[in-house]
Amino acid sequence: MLFQSAVALAALVAALVPGNPPAPAPATTTSFEVSGVKVILRRNDANNVVAANLYLLGGARQVSETNAGIEPLLLEVSERGTQKYPKNALRRAMSRLGSEIVLAPSADWTMFGIRSSAEVFDSTWAIFADRVMRPTLATAEVNLVKTQYLSGIRQRRDDPDALAHYLADSIAYAGHPYSVSVVGNERSIQALDSSALRAYHRSQVVTSRMLLVVVGNVDSARVSRLVAESIGQLPRGTYKWTDPPRIPELSTAVVVERRALPTNYILGYYSGPIARGADYAALRVATSVLTGRMFAEIRTRQNLTYDVHAPFVDRAATAGGLYVSTASPDTTLKLMRAAISDLQSGLLDPNGLRELEQQFLTEYFLDNETNAAQADFLARAQLYSGDYRSAERFVADLRNVTPEAVQRVARRYMKGIRFAYVGDPSKLNPRTIGLF
Repeated sequence: MLFQSAVALAALVAALVPGNPPAPAPATTTSFEVSGVKVILRRNDANNVVAANLYLLGGARQVSETNAGIEPLLLEVSERGTQKYPKNALRRAMSRLGSEIVLAPSADWTMFGIRSSAEVFDSTWAIFADRVMRPTLATAEVNLVKTQYLSGIRQRRDDPDALAHYLADSIAYAGHPYSVSVVGNERSIQALDSSALRAYHRSQVVTSRMLLVVVGNVDSARVSRLVAESIGQLPRGTYKWTDPPRIPELSTAVVVERRALPTNYILGYYSGPIARGADYAALRVATSVLTGRMFAEIRTRQNLTYDVHAPFVDRAATAGGLYVSTASPDTTLKLMRAAISDLQSGLLDPNGLRELEQQFLTEYFLDNETNAAQADFLARAQLYSGDYRSAERFVADLRNVTPEAVQRVARRYMKGIRFAYVGDPSKLNPRTIGLF
């Protein structure tokens, strides 16, 4: 890993330069189970920050359109009081500790995590665990958070970029579990109350759904003790992680939202491989190549946009896509189609591909050098590949991608793109969408 190489280099320099303090030991990663909770621990002495991510597995597959949003709502309301920490006491304690508890729902899991220093990790964990295990879920607090959630859901129609993402998800994931929004919809959020949250907590906050990944300057004995004394006492449950099905391969289509805007927003997705599949690394590289080519032509040469790229949706069931905001959508889409065709019909120069892969890896690991990002990286490796140690093969897998593999996945997957268009329909020829 690049960040591991950087730590090793820093250690070597520190050892050779007189007067420098002893270098931190290199990070080591282990896995164990505590009271039914799967734990991955990366012991990292390079800094004093501890990131602990608790993944409640399942994400969109745990809910339906009728109760979508229930899990993040439950955990959000827990910040407003638990059995041991009433709301004001909880907030004072968190302020005194200088720690943070974060919440990030996604299609495959809900991540509930800690960001703290090693010195106050135990105290922060006590509050965190009580929020997981014993939220009070007072009716007034539930209603207040519901109001905030509903406001956010309604506001996404006011932001054309957010609306394009919402509509693209709706058309691309039709018939797939990911079609259910994990943050909910107006009807589902309005229907939830304290009773529904308590019932969900009893049945779904169970250790079989939990994966805990800790990265920081803490040892396994300490983590094991904290887990055993708290969340390890929750019911076991019967949950078992399985891969979701692939995103359906559907015909090209577009959903249009008419808006009087100076810039039109276009986002489309196509079905990618399952993350543990053989094509995963090749499609990641292919989307990176496509982004570079489209940016060079559409942004730099033609000056048709400020933002154009080919997103790679990194989930258990992956997707690739196309995104652009432009005043000239028809011309821009034809250039995007030409970039895909070039990728499908020609072979990349092997030396150029190696340089691009190295650039991708450098940027990727710079983006993932924090303890929290490393925790997420290990969780993805565990769930998507079945073994956290597959994270160590990430670099090799990307470097093994060949020009032939890039061409093959471009031909195999970059088709049947389902678009969302927010803007002026008169500027978009429907036949242009049909090119994809």
